[in-house]
Formats: sequence, structure tokens, C-alpha cells
Amino acid sequence: MQNTCFFRNYKALQVILVLIFTFSPAISSASELNVYSGRKAKLIKPLFDRFHEETGIKVNIVTAKSDALIKRIEAEGESSPADIFITVDAGRIDRAKKMNLLQNIDTSSMNIPENYIDKDKKWVGLSKRIRTIIYSKNNVSKNDITMIEDLSKGNWKGRICVRSSNNIYNQSLVASLIINHGEKKAEKIIKDIVNNFARKPSGNDRAQITAVAKNECDVAIVNHYYYIMMLNSKDKEKRKIAQQVDISFLNQNDRGAHVNISAIGIAKYSKNISNAHKLITFLLSKESQEWYAKVNNEYPVYENADATDLLNSWGKIKLDDRVINKLGDLNTNAVKLMDRVGWQ
Repeated sequence: MQNTCFFRNYKALQVILVLIFTFSPAISSASELNVYSGRKAKLIKPLFDRFHEETGIKVNIVTAKSDALIKRIEAEGESSPADIFITVDAGRIDRAKKMNLLQNIDTSSMNIPENYIDKDKKWVGLSKRIRTIIYSKNNVSKNDITMIEDLSKGNWKGRICVRSSNNIYNQSLVASLIINHGEKKAEKIIKDIVNNFARKPSGNDRAQITAVAKNECDVAIVNHYYYIMMLNSKDKEKRKIAQQVDISFLNQNDRGAHVNISAIGIAKYSKNISNAHKLITFLLSKESQEWYAKVNNEYPVYENADATDLLNSWGKIKLDDRVINKLGDLNTNAVKLMDRVGWQ
């Protein structure tokens, strides 16, 4: 009887230990790295597996919403096992920086443009994500809108769909308008755009594309890769929706289209600095950047890396990338502005 109880308790202990080590990363050894990623595992794990094959350094991944991961790193403090933090927006990586959760990166050997490197060397960009206009092929001509500011004009009344003001992509877009126009003028532009909304903001970027196809609105503000995802979807209905609309990159005759980034930084309390740098350098290599572009349909930050055939078919896109380092600084201003003008 005692042996039976011991066996049962031993088996229970084994189960508990398996759960602990499966769902909680251990403090990483010299041959391991722990990555806290706001990006889904399937969109980046194959690169980590290749890195493991080439270097012998195993990469453990914890995935969650970026804000949740920031709170987790903060709560864990000096005991945090995190070595690397990856997020999908300049505003969020800057939030981690301002909370003093990142440490310096040696960027001297990283062959990417200066605009995609934090001015204080706390993070670097991994890919470019362009905020675009999706428009109805039936109701809109491409030349009808060439600037994001055009959406503030009266002829767009009741014709615009967009996500809510809680969305970080929209917050960064508004921050870029503050940078380019000053807060007073930017507020007037955004207020007029809000007055032209076709409906209360709801849904994700793909929902906005669907709304245009269903004639619920004539234009929508979305990140470019969501359109590609629907064009290339295995779902026939999603492909049909994407085929009814088209995409436009704005402000090509002045400052360039609004661009955001996915970004990476080294967690403040990581002890594996050398291996963390190796991983970042690997992710910024030509081969990794081209894989990233193919799988995620985002533009590489490494200038000599090829994008996909579809991205290349759109030609060279002028980007407003000089403001990336400032987007996080003005996130609070952008959120307050959106609240004042009634962007729900």
C-alpha cells in the first residue's frame, strides 16, 4: 500500500514538473536563449530552429500580446529569464525602453539603415509594415486619394472604415501626423477624418477589407500584409474579397507612406549578451530577412534582401521612416488626441 501511494505521488510529481518546465522558461544557459515574442511562434520559430542548427544555441519562445509580455518582464524583475523581446510596433518597443526593460545593443556590425535603429541603441527593426489604403475598385479611382490627409475632405463623408483607437497601428499613424504637422493641425485633420467614418470603428484590419468589399465603406486604413494574406488565402471567400479591392501607398509625392516596424531588443537582465547579439545579427542577415519577407509579407529592413515578387511588383515605395524613432515618444499625445476628437 505504501509503495502504491509512493508511486502515485511520484507520478503526480513528474506531471507537475513537466508542466512547470513546459510552460515556464528556465533561466537560460550559455547554450540557450529565452525569447519573449509578441509575434506568433509560427511566424518566426523556423528561423530560430535554423539558428539552433547553425550555432547550437537553442531558442525557447514565450508568446503573448506585447503589452502582457512587457508587464511580465517588469514583474519578474532581476529574476526574469527573458533574453530577447520582440514586438510588432515601434510604440510598444519604445514602451519597454521607457520602462527601462531593455539594454544596449552593439549595432556596429548590423547592416541596416540608421532610421531602423533606436537612437539610444536599445532596439533595432526587423521588418517594415506599411499603413495603406484599401479602396473599392467599383467606387474609387486610385487617383482619388494620394495622401492620408485627403481623407479629411468632405467628399469622403460616410465612406471610411478603420479599427478602433485602441489599436497601436492607428496610434502610431496619428503620432506620425503630429510629427509632420504639429499637434494643432494634426488634430484638425484627424477630427475631420473621424467625421467621415462610415461606422463605429470595430474589427481587425481584415474586417476593414471585408467591409470595403461588401460596400459598407469605400476605403479602409490597413497594414499592407493583411491584404496580401487575403489575396493568398486558401479560403476561396477571402481571396474573392481581396480581389474586389485594391491597395494604394499614400504620400508618395511628399514625405512617403507611414511605416512601422516589428522590432527586437535585449532584455535588461539577460546575462547571455553574446548569444543575444548573435541571434539579432542572424535575424538581420540577408537569408533571414528574405525568409521573413516571404512568410510574413513584410518588407525587409536589410536593404540588399529581396522582398516577394508581389511586393517587388508594386515598385519602390517611398517611406516616411525618418519619424520611426519618435513614434513612441508621441504615443500618449496621439491617444489623447484621438480621445478628444471622438475616435472610439
